[in-house]
Amino acid sequence: MAGKELTFSEDEFIVSKTDTKGRITYGNDLFVKMSGYSEEELLGKPHNILRHPQMPAVIFEYLWKNIQQKKEVFAYVINQTKEKDFYWVFAHVTASIDEHDTIIGYHSARRSPKKASLEFIKPLYKKLLIAEKSGGLESSRKVLQTLLKEKGVSYEEFIFSF
Repeated sequence: MAGKELTFSEDEFIVSKTDTKGRITYGNDLFVKMSGYSEEELLGKPHNILRHPQMPAVIFEYLWKNIQQKKEVFAYVINQTKEKDFYWVFAHVTASIDEHDTIIGYHSARRSPKKASLEFIKPLYKKLLIAEKSGGLESSRKVLQTLLKEKGVSYEEFIFSF
């Protein structure tokens, strides 16, 4: 993997907010620092400015499908910095709701993932990417669905199993 891996303390949280289109409206100091961009460079930009090329699309598909239904999502994500370095996070993403129960944006709090969890996630994501490159999103989706079926768990149960 190109670039160097960055880490942050397990007692720190990376926080960001977006509008309903995924454009960044807020990022805490750690979000800005880890990204390598200035706050001015981030605000108003699509959150996928940080998308790492080795992040499987099927995970984002799952995330967006669920948060748009006002469900919370937990996911392991690899992000890419402005300088092409990278860092892993364990993300908790939710919809931000107004007083009329309308989604007005999204909120994500990310913590440093456990190394033991990444020992399983990294090869899984590699497998999902290989499937995605050879057979598209549908192929990657089938790999993930097969894994969950074999383990007899939902995505939520799976993600908290390590």
